[in-house]
Amino acid sequence: MIEKEYQKNLLHDRGICVVIPTYNNAGTIGSVVNKALVECNDIIVVNDGSTDETSSILRSIPQIALVEYDKNRGKGYALKKGFAKALQMGFSYAITIDGDGQHYPEDIPLFLQANQEHPGSLIIGNRNLTGVERSKGSSFANKFSNFWFFIQTGKNLSDTQTGYRLYPIKKLPLLSLLTSRYEAELELLVFSSWHGIKIHPIPIEVYYPPKEERVSHFRPVKDFARISILNMVLCFLAVVYGLPLRIWRFLCKYIRTIYSLLFFIFFSLFLVTPLCWLYVHWGAMTEKKKFRIHQLIQWLSKFVMIKHGIPGTTFKYQVAKDVSFDNPHIIICNHQSHLDLVCQLVFSPKMIFLTNDWVWNNPFYGFMIRHAEYYPVADGIEALLPKLRSLVERGYSIAVFPEGTRSKDCRIGRFHQGAFYLAEQLGIPILPMCLYGPGKVLPKKTYSLNKSPIYIQVDSPISLQTLKEIGDYKAQASWMRKRYIQEYQDITNKIEQDV
Repeated sequence: MIEKEYQKNLLHDRGICVVIPTYNNAGTIGSVVNKALVECNDIIVVNDGSTDETSSILRSIPQIALVEYDKNRGKGYALKKGFAKALQMGFSYAITIDGDGQHYPEDIPLFLQANQEHPGSLIIGNRNLTGVERSKGSSFANKFSNFWFFIQTGKNLSDTQTGYRLYPIKKLPLLSLLTSRYEAELELLVFSSWHGIKIHPIPIEVYYPPKEERVSHFRPVKDFARISILNMVLCFLAVVYGLPLRIWRFLCKYIRTIYSLLFFIFFSLFLVTPLCWLYVHWGAMTEKKKFRIHQLIQWLSKFVMIKHGIPGTTFKYQVAKDVSFDNPHIIICNHQSHLDLVCQLVFSPKMIFLTNDWVWNNPFYGFMIRHAEYYPVADGIEALLPKLRSLVERGYSIAVFPEGTRSKDCRIGRFHQGAFYLAEQLGIPILPMCLYGPGKVLPKKTYSLNKSPIYIQVDSPISLQTLKEIGDYKAQASWMRKRYIQEYQDITNKIEQDV
């Protein structure tokens, strides 16, 4: 279990707050808020015109941000006011909890974990209703809502009425048009689905007090009528608005993928490789000609990542001030995707990669990288050392992926010791690079491109003396992996507030 203070800091770093709308919940609101404060420091409570003791209870809790107004306006209006306050305070996500005590604030870590696994998604708490005594009206309303949600979006959800959710509030569409009462939560789900916000359910527990203790503001006749009218409107909009949006997103994804594939095939197979072949076979291979091949590779990388851009992505980077690519290094980087090499090569033409056999023998660009003196790791480090030492003497850096293979889920895998052995044998420092995004744009074993920002951070070189003080190769690899895990988390916390 995550330690509470670490959890609270992580919620804050990821831009997550808790929004609690309440109306006449004097008997429960104090307990709900105090339990939520155990899990999260950033709590916004919206007092929706309560006429009981709710206001005085909330004012006695100084740790919260309180939004209140005199007239009861409904849950939809309260959510809008809470989201507006959260955005004003700089948050990107809001976990909504009902003030009547049916939700367990202790489940907040589940929403944090889901947000880390599915950044930018709308997370809904799928209530465990087994053995829970509910009114027939409540049960029917949920089934009724689930049915119409499927009709309007084509997606199945088993609990569209749950109020325990995590919203990506910066991405919520048409928030100003949100209806003011209970039906607003269904409306948020439908419009989010139409606009491509992924919806992920997670299991949560729920508490329903005995009938005589329940405080319900649900008005069966009026609220069912409002929900029915809303569903009629949404069904019409599903045809004229939602369906075209869904078709357009589907087409854009595959157009983006096909365009990128054709672009890659044309440039690699019909332009770059033939020109490189002619250049290599036109006269003797000199040091100058070899360097020009590297300059061509760097130019292509810059063209793809910076000038042309991969459709649906943005590319940004940050380089420490004391980094000079004119000096040889062992460059290490986390490995996520086939796009990783292109991201790194934008920085310098003097970069040699140790690759696997598949890359080295690739029919599209294998000829070029073989003549750029990239080497397959299958040859063995000891056999490669003389060649690598010669490259370092000529001013080249050696790039290695210490994980050895691409990550399936972008998490930092186990680091092998080879990079640290090479650094000692070649007498050069290690230059860490940390990548975010390529594994989300083109995940392992997938063939279509997703939309995601790409970011690469180049840190200060780590000297051989510093590495020796850490310990042997195994200790160095373990230390470096822990550093990468923390750095990657810091990067994801910052970037995933806006994805």
